[in-house]
Amino acid sequence: MLQAAGRKAWLTIHIVCSVGWMGAVLAFVALDVTTVTAGSVAVLRAAYIAMDLITRWAIVPLAAAALATGLVVSLGTTWGLFRHYWVVVSLLLTAVATLVLLVQVPLISHRAELAALSSTTDGDIRALGNLLLHSIGGTLMLLVILVLNMYKPQGLTPYGWRKQEETRLEARSR
Repeated sequence: MLQAAGRKAWLTIHIVCSVGWMGAVLAFVALDVTTVTAGSVAVLRAAYIAMDLITRWAIVPLAAAALATGLVVSLGTTWGLFRHYWVVVSLLLTAVATLVLLVQVPLISHRAELAALSSTTDGDIRALGNLLLHSIGGTLMLLVILVLNMYKPQGLTPYGWRKQEETRLEARSR
């Protein structure tokens, strides 16, 4: 178990990474909406390039850091990794969100590369499309994770019940 100061430090880092991830995704969504609504090809080119930059330099690192620090926090506290359903669901959703993100990175990069080429025609730029389904879906998934972590719904896993019973038996035997 982490000591109080260590637990608070790791929890702070985890919250910063998670909130940063959410903010970066919201910036991505704004750029993604721009790819649907922009009339100017120059704005479209800039949006695709910015989406790639935000993804590579903010979203991916923050997603990885949120996942890693979440593991440290769960393993270093009484919540545990597999004791409560909300922790397990939060971990699974975070892992899925990160995996989907990593699958989308090459597509985002490809669109940015095409947008950056001066040889790409205006029609080709307009035909690149958007990732609104993924970006809005990712935002909603992050909101679900946030709600789970804020409200911590009750419910122990079978492993959690066993651990809780072991703790009770140890306390009685003292």
